[in-house]
Amino acid sequence: MSVLQLIEEFLNTVDERTFSRHGQTHVAGDELTSPQALRGWIVVNHLPPGESELGPDDLAATVELRSALRRSLLGDPDADVILALAGHPLRVEPDPAGGLRIAAHSGRPWLNVIVETVAGSAARGDWHRIKLCAAPDCRWAFHDTSRNGRGRWCEMEVCGNRHKTRTYRERHQT
Repeated sequence: MSVLQLIEEFLNTVDERTFSRHGQTHVAGDELTSPQALRGWIVVNHLPPGESELGPDDLAATVELRSALRRSLLGDPDADVILALAGHPLRVEPDPAGGLRIAAHSGRPWLNVIVETVAGSAARGDWHRIKLCAAPDCRWAFHDTSRNGRGRWCEMEVCGNRHKTRTYRERHQT
């Protein structure tokens, strides 16, 4: 799994898609509905779960970070990612290879990995490659791998095509 793929997976634990495709309507939902569901997501994504049993506060902190990161993607990502990470102090520490690394110490190891990944991505300048689909009935998070970094849709074949078809129809109705 790539570094940004973890963030993409995290952001997509909430599904806001409501459009229909091939007669099937997406039903919006949230994977993180309980501490047990959070534990399952942590395990599936090979993140450190921590020493103690997860509780409602752990779930609330995780959902709060996810919501803040998704909001940052709707505005100016370079400025807003700082606000999204504001509740998660970061430090620069030595890493085992002899260099330095960005480290978070929230007491929630899985959140530390996510915060460190986002902060490292922002420091490298590739945070702007994580986007939410421009389709208002989608908002699926995706890693924009286009050459110029101007991708707008999670899938051109789905959301991009729906947008272009809608625009074409509107143009030809008048």
